Amino acid sequence: MEDEDSSQGVLLSGEENVAVRIKLEREARGWSTNAVSDRLNEAGFEMNPSAVWRIENRKRRINLDEAIGFAEVFGLSLRNLIGPPQLAAKARAMELIDGVVDAFRESQRANAAYAQATDALSAYLDEHPDIREEADVMVSNAIAEASTSHLAEADGPPPGEHSDAGHDSADEA
Repeated sequence: MEDEDSSQGVLLSGEENVAVRIKLEREARGWSTNAVSDRLNEAGFEMNPSAVWRIENRKRRINLDEAIGFAEVFGLSLRNLIGPPQLAAKARAMELIDGVVDAFRESQRANAAYAQATDALSAYLDEHPDIREEADVMVSNAIAEASTSHLAEADGPPPGEHSDAGHDSADEA
């Protein structure tokens, strides 16, 4: 039970995570607190080297604007900067997690756009039933072509087919 509480506490202590991450990122780059301060100031986030040290050593709280500045200076997303300390040392893991979350959100937006487009087409075809069959065939063919193209890009051409797409498409047309 204690392990659950302690791991949950780690995930919920964003300010602590930021302090650890700032120090890790600074040290990984071989930067002094002066160098970090200079970069923050150049980026428009006024901070002296003493404040950087105090934040890293949890002697001073960090505000949101400052956290944004550190994220910008280190080239990280804010979500990445405030991530759990266990992952903070593994910047690549945080990047990959961000990639998965971003891809999921993008797929959700794409699914919503697809549903909207199919609903709009269906409503239009309800008003024009005389073209439904041709429209359905066009949509099916276009989706099949897009799927085949996507699979070919992802996995290469099917076995036995030439890799010269221009040659194959001319024969199919």
